[in-house]
Amino acid sequence: MDRNYFDLSGQVALVTGCSSGLGVQMARALASAGAAIVAVARRVDRIEAVAAEIAAEFGVPTLAIRCDITDTANVEAVVDAVLEKYGRLDILINNAGTGAVGPAEDITDEQFQHEFDIDLLGSFRVARAVAKKAMIPAGYGRIVNISSMYGLVGNMVAGSAPYHAAKGGVVNLTRALAAEWGKHGITVNAICPGYFYTELTTDTLDSEFFQEHAKRTIPVGRYGAEGELDTTALFLAAPASAYVTGTAIPVDGGYTAI
Repeated sequence: MDRNYFDLSGQVALVTGCSSGLGVQMARALASAGAAIVAVARRVDRIEAVAAEIAAEFGVPTLAIRCDITDTANVEAVVDAVLEKYGRLDILINNAGTGAVGPAEDITDEQFQHEFDIDLLGSFRVARAVAKKAMIPAGYGRIVNISSMYGLVGNMVAGSAPYHAAKGGVVNLTRALAAEWGKHGITVNAICPGYFYTELTTDTLDSEFFQEHAKRTIPVGRYGAEGELDTTALFLAAPASAYVTGTAIPVDGGYTAI
C-alpha cells in the first residue's frame, strides 16, 4: 500500500483567490507537498509575486493567470491554458469570494446577486470547467470549495444575509457535485473557516467589539492563526482523503459547535 498519503509530487493545483490571505497560505501548503501551483486572481501583480515566491521557496513549478470567475469564457480559457502547459489539473482550491455586509432589510437585489455571482456561481463555474476539461477525462480529481462557518449557521452581530446564503449554497453544491462526480474518481469537499485574518477582515477582527465577541462565542477563545487552515486543505487535496467526499469541515475553533 502506498504510504505517501500527503505527497502531491507531480500534481497540479489551481488556487483561485490566490492574491493574498488564505488562498496564498493554502497554495503554500500544497507546494510544500510537491504540487505545481497555478495562482489565479484578478490582481496580476499580486499573483505573479505569489507565484515567484512559492517557486523560490519550494522549488515547484508555478504559473500566474489572471481570471475573473464571473466570466465563463475567461474561466474556461484559464483551464485550457493550464492543460496546454502541464497536460493535467489534479486539484482545485475554490477560494475566490467576496462579502456583502449590512442589515438584511437594506440589502439591494444587486448586492445579493453580486454575492451569489462570485461566491456560489463563481465556485460552480470553476469547478464545472475543471471537472469537464481535466478531471473527468483523467478519472481523478480533488476539489476543495471554501465556504464559511456562516454557511452553516446565522449570526446576530454582523448583518451579511447574502454571504450566509451564498456560502450555504456552496456547502450543498459541494454535496451535489460529490454525489454526481464520485463515479469519475473526483472527491468534492468544503472547508468552513471561522474568523481568520485577511485583507477583508483585519479591521473588523481588530475591533474591541469583535475581540470580546471571540472570547464569548469561540470555545478556544481566539481567532484562527496563520497555517491553521492549511492542514485541512492539504488533507482534502491529498491521497489521504480518498474516501472523504461531500463533507463540509468547520475550521472555526468550535464556533459552530455551540
